[in-house]
Amino acid sequence: MKNKTVKALALLMTVTTVSMMGASSIYASDTETTTEAAAEETEAAGEESADADQQAADNVAALIDKIYVQERTETTDDDCKAAKEAWDALTDAQKELVEGENASPDYFGLDTGDAAKDDAHNADEIGENELLVVSFGTSYNDSRVEDIKGIEDALQEAYPDWAVRRAFTAQIIINHVQARDGEVIDNMQQALDRAVENGVKNLVVQPTHLMHGAEYDEMAEVLEQYQDKFESVAIAEPMLGEVGDDATVINEDKAAVAQAVADAAVQEAGFDSMEAAAEDGTAFVFLGHGTSHTAKVSYSQMQTQMEELGFKNAFIGTVEGEPEDTACEAVIEKVKEAGYKKVILRPLMVVAGDHANNDMAGSEEDSWKSMFEASGSFDSVDAQIAGLGRIDAVKQLYVDHTKAAIDSLGTEAATEDEAAEAETAEAETEAAEE
Repeated sequence: MKNKTVKALALLMTVTTVSMMGASSIYASDTETTTEAAAEETEAAGEESADADQQAADNVAALIDKIYVQERTETTDDDCKAAKEAWDALTDAQKELVEGENASPDYFGLDTGDAAKDDAHNADEIGENELLVVSFGTSYNDSRVEDIKGIEDALQEAYPDWAVRRAFTAQIIINHVQARDGEVIDNMQQALDRAVENGVKNLVVQPTHLMHGAEYDEMAEVLEQYQDKFESVAIAEPMLGEVGDDATVINEDKAAVAQAVADAAVQEAGFDSMEAAAEDGTAFVFLGHGTSHTAKVSYSQMQTQMEELGFKNAFIGTVEGEPEDTACEAVIEKVKEAGYKKVILRPLMVVAGDHANNDMAGSEEDSWKSMFEASGSFDSVDAQIAGLGRIDAVKQLYVDHTKAAIDSLGTEAATEDEAAEAETAEAETEAAEE
């Protein structure tokens, strides 16, 4: 009887254990299924979120690409506003995903200084005499203030009887500054329409362009359409003056610019002169934009001018590699063959904008600084980020060019301006005698 009871209990325990094991197995299976489902749901949610992030970023990229154009339209103002509002609505992670034909996180995200320090010079109430300063433009705020505004301010100080106004020829840059910073700058047509509406009689246009190149030609073509809107119109010379026929043709303007940029470069580098830098084994490479326009000979002329001044350690290069002997590889060979082991890069451009910061001094492998370093031929390669427009001697050159243009008008305004200058000079003489 006792054995039967023991066997019965053992059988019951076995059945119970098996039942519990079965239930545990079923429970584990259910848990595993639930976990897998949750993981799949999480993954799906993550993918959906990632897709939403990318879609938001792509929308901003499309809006940026829409305003990255050289033509102003009836919707430009609204398009600039829409692009910035969409950018501001993105998370930091989404902003990093912005990538388009011309769009990138840097379009709105790059810190280029305080735009509030600038003056767009778009004011009305111009008066009869206007001095319109025409620049290609830059979206780099600090450079726009120091270089372009610096020139405009120097001209306004020199000619207080003329109202200085600004125009940019690059609508792409105008749109960029407007969208990012809310600063509205006139293009050529807007500036000329403003002049007409304000009853300007005498118009002098001072381009800040380096030479009589493509930008200068386009500016002149737009101005031609407004010639009959004013009593007198004159265009002042660009920085380097007349082009000339070949590489040997140089002039006082080119001499002044060559001397000015060399002086500024050696001073910033801590040398007393270009000769002292050469003795130290240091070469300076002055980097221009380059152009396929016939005016590209101006770069060769600047190289001739450097040599005429005795600056054997000065080399002219161009971002575009036009003329061919100004391409980066060609300039590297020139500097290497001349025996210099230290190199300092500096812009031969009115403003130190995108070309100076990226094409010249950037960290990408195709920047001039990177390629000079990659050549393995130099002990050091440094860069100076400074536009020509902030150099006093260059500002004075523009002042002189503007004076020649004003004098060429032969107008009452020019006569009054000369009288004012004479009066100022007389007052200064009297003050000195006292």
